[in-house]
Amino acid sequence: MPKPDLNRFYPLNIAVLTVSDSRSCDNDSSGDLLSDSLVQAGHKLAARSLLPNNKYTLRALLSHWIASSNIQIILINGGTGYAKGNCTIEAITPLLDLQVPGFGELFRQLSFSQLGSAAMQSAAVSGIANDTLLFAMPGSGSACTLAMQQLILPQLDAQTGPCNFVAHIKNSPSKSCGG
Repeated sequence: MPKPDLNRFYPLNIAVLTVSDSRSCDNDSSGDLLSDSLVQAGHKLAARSLLPNNKYTLRALLSHWIASSNIQIILINGGTGYAKGNCTIEAITPLLDLQVPGFGELFRQLSFSQLGSAAMQSAAVSGIANDTLLFAMPGSGSACTLAMQQLILPQLDAQTGPCNFVAHIKNSPSKSCGG
């Protein structure tokens, strides 16, 4: 697999999914935060949705996005904790071809400085399905900011070394750069 040009930024097509039984499109501040962050970083918002906690509905949409040739990254917020009815992790896990355990481990480590021992209740998870990279994080604004700024956005930039995820996703421009 060719290495990406490390002197170049590649805009990626990213979908945002909010999982919530209480939010609406009018008050989805975490979905707004994720969408705004990825666009400000130079990426493209390819799709956005808000769904209630229903693992079959979530799997249906995620499967559609994973199968899409246009969507390279999926950012999911909400439904990752231990509250009754949350099912994001259960919906995502069977769809993954490969898990990226470092995302959840680092997210909880970074969250510990803000939340203390409550950080262990975050089931943040990441993985790859059909060369689509998925990140699931808690739905709070501070959790989304932490995940995006410290973990996700740096890994979606081919200029980040010593490694990043750009070369591992479908339709990656870095796969055709001849490098």
